[in-house]
Parts: sequence; C-alpha cells; structure tokens
Amino acid sequence: MAPEAPTAAGLVLRTEARRQEASLALDPKRRAKWGQYFTPAPAADFIASLARLEPAETIRILDPGAGAGSLTASIVMRILREQPGTRISVTACEIDEQLHDPLATTLADCVDTASAIGGHVEVNLVPGDFVAWATADENLSSGKQGSFDLVIMNPPYKKLAANSRERRAVTARCTETSNLYSAFMALGIHLLAPRGQLVAITPRSFANGPYFRPFRRYFLDRMQIDRVHLFEMRNKVFADANVLQENVIFSATRTETSCRGLVTVSTSQSYSSDVRSRTVHYEEMVYPDDSEYFIHISTDEEDTQLAAMHEQLSSTLTEVGCQISTGRVVDFRSKDHLRPDPVEGSVPLIYPLHMRNGGIVWPAERAKKNNAIMLNSETEKMTFPSGFYVVVKRLSSKEERRRVVASVYDPDETSHDRIGFENHVNVFHSGGEGVARGVARGLCLWLNSTLVDRLIRRFSGHTQVNATDLRNLRYPSKYQLDAMGRDWPQGALPEQDKVDDLVERHLRLGFN
Repeated sequence: MAPEAPTAAGLVLRTEARRQEASLALDPKRRAKWGQYFTPAPAADFIASLARLEPAETIRILDPGAGAGSLTASIVMRILREQPGTRISVTACEIDEQLHDPLATTLADCVDTASAIGGHVEVNLVPGDFVAWATADENLSSGKQGSFDLVIMNPPYKKLAANSRERRAVTARCTETSNLYSAFMALGIHLLAPRGQLVAITPRSFANGPYFRPFRRYFLDRMQIDRVHLFEMRNKVFADANVLQENVIFSATRTETSCRGLVTVSTSQSYSSDVRSRTVHYEEMVYPDDSEYFIHISTDEEDTQLAAMHEQLSSTLTEVGCQISTGRVVDFRSKDHLRPDPVEGSVPLIYPLHMRNGGIVWPAERAKKNNAIMLNSETEKMTFPSGFYVVVKRLSSKEERRRVVASVYDPDETSHDRIGFENHVNVFHSGGEGVARGVARGLCLWLNSTLVDRLIRRFSGHTQVNATDLRNLRYPSKYQLDAMGRDWPQGALPEQDKVDDLVERHLRLGFN
C-alpha cells in the first residue's frame, strides 16, 4: 500500500508527537533555566486561528522561542488550507540545542507538506538566542531580520535581572521590561511591518502593576488590540506541564495612528467547549487618562456593570486623605536589628503572618519570622509612629478566597510608640502617620469586600497585590468609610456576607 499523501492536518499531528517527545525528554532544571512551556496542539491551533489572514503573495512569519515548532505548524496548516496560493516564509528561533533537531524536522515537514499539496514554504532556523539575534546591530543594518507580517509566539516566562544582558539589550532597542516574555513581545512588535500582527499566549500579569508599565506604554502606543481570550480554568492551557499561571491569548495589529477600534473579548472553559464572545469599545479596556496604562479585560456584561459601579465611587485614595506604601523593613537587609521575640528597646514588626480575621495578632507564638525590630538611629526611618493603619498582604495564598486580604493595626491593642511593617505587606497611612480609627476600620471592610475582590480580579491575573493596583482603585468617600467603620461590631472581621451587606448599605450599590 502506498504511503498516505501529506496533508496539512497530518503536519500538526506529527508536530504534536515531536512536542510530546521533546517535553518528556526535557530536564526540569533545563525547563526552568529557559522558562519553557511547550504549546500543545489544541492551544497552537486556537492561537493560530486568531491571526487575520489577508490576500498576499507572501506571508512572512516569525516564531521566536519556537520549541518543537507547534505554532509554526498550526499557522502553516491554516494558511495552506485557506490561502493555498500564498507563499509562506517562516523564521523560527530557538536557543535550546536539544530542540534544534525536532524543530528542524518540523520545518522540513512544513516544506514537504506544502510541496505535496501545491503550496510553497521556505524556512529559516535561527539556532540561538532570539533577543541577541533581534537586537544585533549587524543584523539590523543588513536587514537580515526583515519586517514580518505575523509574529506568533508562546514566549518563555522568566524574570530578568536589572543588569542582565537581555534586559539591557531590549531597553536599548525598545523599552524597559522586567520579564523575558514581555521582552519577546516588545521585540516582536519592533520587527513587525506596518499592519503586521502579533498573536501570542502570555501570562496576564503584563496587563497591570508597576513593573510592566513601560512595556504597556510601548505596546499600547504601537498596537491596536483586536482580540483577547481567557480560559476560565487556569490548568487547561498547559495541562501536561502543571502550569497554573493565568494566561491570556491575544492578537494585535501594528498601527501608526492614535485611533483605536472595537475589541473582541472571549472566554471558554477549554479549547473544545463553546466560546462566548462580546465586543467592547477600546476605551473600556484602556482608560484614556490612565497614566498606568492598565488593560482591563471585561469578559461579560457583569464585568461591564462592575466597571460602571467602580466609576460611580466618589473618591480617589488621595481624596480620602490616605496614601499606600510597601512596608519599609526588608528583613534580609535588616537582620542585625531583628529579634524573634519582643525585648527591651524593640518595637513590633508586622508580617503577613500577624494578620488574622481583620486584626493583628502580635506577637505570634512559635513564628518562623521575627516579631520585633530594635529601634535605633538606623531603623527609626523604617518605622511608623503609633496609630491606626490598614495592612494588606502583598501576596495572597491560593487557599484564601479573596485576592485582597486586609487587617487593621490598632494601637490600643499593641502599645508601642512606633511600629515596623515588613516589605511583604502594603500599608495605608496618612502622610506617614496613622489614619482616623473609623476610616481605618471602614477601609478594612471595603478592601475585604467581594466588590473589591472582583475589581482586582478583573484586571489582575496573579495573586500579587501591588500598591499601584490599590492606588488606582476608586474608593468610597471619607465620610462613607468612617460610617462603615463605626458600624463594624467589636471583635474580628464579620463573615463575608455581613461585610458585603455593610459595604452595600453604605454605598447603596448592589453586587448582583
């Protein structure tokens, strides 16, 4: 029997087999070193489906961090099916030498499959560091990279040290960025032709927070977001890699104008389930006057109503008379001044472990962290004067129901002239001093409400709660917060439904 003729669908199946084999053979330490998470075939097909295919003689494709070539195979398959007369030029970059053979095999498979069904694919494998290749002066001057019509990527996820070669190179060429995945995105944008597209699956964390602000500005100044897709179950995207990072799949078009059109936002349980989509105005996703360039992803009408409720809130944090700062004590830099238990000359040092049921339990018995910091000329500037403060965990655990967890530091329960707050908490204060008792208690109720939890989750895909995120929320008025605080019964934070009832009553806003 003659062998079966190559087909576009067969190309994806063969690539998926290579991906699975490569993934099983990959050492976990090596995976961590490169920040590698390979793209399963269903994900690759879905990502490729978001590309906008327009009539063209040639489509020039760049796949940075190509792995075994899954994204390349899926987009080539789609073009061969839908635009069989189009010439396809693929450049695939991969730094890991263990993946060069499977990637080369996939690229050859693309060429052979296209040839067998009357198409044409030409390929270029770049066996090295994409960042180095994309920023090399000799390549730029000779035009080796060219301008690409489509950049399709599942970039590596890895923090970049401030003085790293990659970070310095991307900053010089494009923008400051703190993670390898956003560095890949920035360079992909840089290499796009006018009206070229970026289609990517990445962590959602770039959409908010202070660390990605320069990148967001670079991205939003140059790109029109066309489509955003979220999965309701985090573990559906990279099911065989045990990745729980919340991811977003998006497509965006390189533009030179300031005009921005409508954006399609979609969600689904998995690749095989029904996709629900809606269209929103660009200004609903990126607020025109937002200096932080947050990207708000509203997945349904409920989210839109939530955004409207947020806008109805009367005050900014400044208008409430408060500021928020990260705790001033960085424990590993202050080891000589820390004490496991209170001693003469020390003051309380508050960690997340001291936060319980809306209050502070200090000192903590048998704590793994220190309970106190010595007060002296070196440490006084790290501490706050006695007063009421609202403390928020900077990183919520997976077990906690709410993304924002807040407690009140009550000076009547911990009698010291000054207090230290460790760097893993955010602190609400008033000009470096305490907040009025009623306002502090009302602020604690507000921050622990379901409404705030939903507001934070709406644009934040990770469990870290940045001071910038909280600073950019709108708040009830100072009067409303004080009234809420006065209605809080003595004792621990009420049950969630009672917290929400209190907040709803004072705001006259419903949660449903």
